[in-house]
Amino acid sequence: MRHMPDAMPAAAQAPSSDPAEYRKALSCFATGVTVVTSHWQGSDWGMTCNSFSSVSLEPRLVLWSIRKAASSLDAFTRSGGFTVNVLSSEQEALAKQFATGDMAARFAGVPTTRQDSQRQRLNAAVAWFDCELHQLVDAGDHHIVIGQVQSFGWQDDASALTFWRSRFGQFEALPA
Repeated sequence: MRHMPDAMPAAAQAPSSDPAEYRKALSCFATGVTVVTSHWQGSDWGMTCNSFSSVSLEPRLVLWSIRKAASSLDAFTRSGGFTVNVLSSEQEALAKQFATGDMAARFAGVPTTRQDSQRQRLNAAVAWFDCELHQLVDAGDHHIVIGQVQSFGWQDDASALTFWRSRFGQFEALPA
């Protein structure tokens, strides 16, 4: 496929310098919703994240990104690893719970399993990936965190939570 600038639809707009407009454009890309957890200096850490993606099948690598200004930056970049928990469509409240507040409040009332890595896995997650830190990539106001998957699992009968245009939802397949 070729890019043909003169064939752009009339609705296309010139790039805006407004960060809010940029965020609106980015929100048009639907993503899954995850909670990433870590264990550092004897404490559990967790945060909601929708920047999760696969990188490689061999070796098994995944990535996500974290703001350089995040209060949990050291816990996720210096602990040696993390667990990505893919949330189910039933876990919108957990996505919100892990987005704000202190760490004790984030984990309060959440059924988890402590793995051999000492990181917490959310029991009702659709899928999970326990990873050792593989690489950090400096990228603007974020770090891209790449992990090598050490163990993983999934549920066949659960739907994943999605995020699109600042709203939660779930995937619905189109008729074949």
